[in-house]
Amino acid sequence: MKKFYSLLLFFFCAFGFAQFKAQDSVPVFKKKVLESTEVDILLSYYSQDGIHSAVSGGNGTEKLFDIASNIIVAIPMNADDILTIDTGVSAYTSASSSNINPFDSATPTPWQSSSGASEQDNLVNIVANYSHSSDDRNFIWNADVSASTEYDYTSFGFGGGIAKLFNEKNTEFNIKANVYLDKWSPIYPKELVSFIGTVYDQNGTITNGFSNANFTKFANTNRNSYSLSLGFSQILSKKLQVSFFLDILSQNGLLSTPYHRVYFADKPNYYAGNPAFISNYSDKSNTGAFQLADALERLPDTRFKTPFGMRLNYYVNERFKVRTYYRFYTDDWGISSHTASIELPIKLSDKFTVYPMYRYYTQTQSKYFAGYEQHISTQDFYTSDYDLSGFTSNQYGMGLTYVDIFTKTRIWKFGLKSIDFRYNNYQRSDTLNANIFTVAFKFIM
Repeated sequence: MKKFYSLLLFFFCAFGFAQFKAQDSVPVFKKKVLESTEVDILLSYYSQDGIHSAVSGGNGTEKLFDIASNIIVAIPMNADDILTIDTGVSAYTSASSSNINPFDSATPTPWQSSSGASEQDNLVNIVANYSHSSDDRNFIWNADVSASTEYDYTSFGFGGGIAKLFNEKNTEFNIKANVYLDKWSPIYPKELVSFIGTVYDQNGTITNGFSNANFTKFANTNRNSYSLSLGFSQILSKKLQVSFFLDILSQNGLLSTPYHRVYFADKPNYYAGNPAFISNYSDKSNTGAFQLADALERLPDTRFKTPFGMRLNYYVNERFKVRTYYRFYTDDWGISSHTASIELPIKLSDKFTVYPMYRYYTQTQSKYFAGYEQHISTQDFYTSDYDLSGFTSNQYGMGLTYVDIFTKTRIWKFGLKSIDFRYNNYQRSDTLNANIFTVAFKFIM
């Protein structure tokens, strides 16, 4: 019994000492920004199809399949600092890209994939971020460095930012800057580099009129991007939070894609393959003819972009939330766009949340865009990439999240905290459509 009273006395004394020290300006105990190592594993599958391939001048299949994975590891270095490493690998198969050289196939056509080496590619990327929080957690700075590579493109980036919290952490202001120094290893449409084979004119007659003698490769293969982001967030009440953001982005260098073909309305047409399919060239029934390029996509070597947007999140009750998003975008290529989305998380139980979502997007056409065989050869800039056309899109989705705060399921030293699954269907007014599946696992050591 004496031991019990002695222990009780010890706890009362310790509690009193802690209360006394809590009034001091120097904190006795400081909670870690991140208690333990966290690992996020993200897996995604993406498939698309359409009829406006930029590789074949705005006319042809856009079928593509992509499988990607990311592993994100957040490591607490001490009570104030976190090191985050994000590594990703993406592997895709593209019928459109395979037609950079469609002539490896016995039946070249923009409506089917070629057996060329460009049909498949891999993207590997890594991002390292280091962040530091002040003792009162009201000031945070971070710095990051990144690198990525694929068959014809490499990128190196770096940047950093700061965030300041005010008003008992109800108000936050942040600023971030990044630089990306990229480089193309250009691959060009095969017929513009070298072409050996029979050439036909519009009537299916053999001709020697096609020539690539005037083709010149891009002299500058660098692409540099600079961004400045400003953000402001405010908790307006216990149920309502609003945030605003403004981005300023500038690019210079090779902003054209070297393997995007362009066909001119004022130039004669030349074809390879089976002349029997020339009359129905722009139809999927064309299974044996491919039109030789008039030129490569040519775009200005500078671009300035300015997106501005806001988020509004409302907590209805313990089961329902509303998350909304809006963004306005404009650039000096003549494109302006509006994006609006809504997400409605519905808590089914302590562990399961389901959330339907919807996203609407619309944009105007770039002043440098025209469709297949609609450009004139005297123009300074031209592209038939439908990503720069005017269109609207709708995206419908559903997500399901499982959360286990006690991490009962364990793999080695890590406990499974959550699983998040999402499916989205994307429909664009120019016929492009896509399906996206993603699943994410969060583990805590």
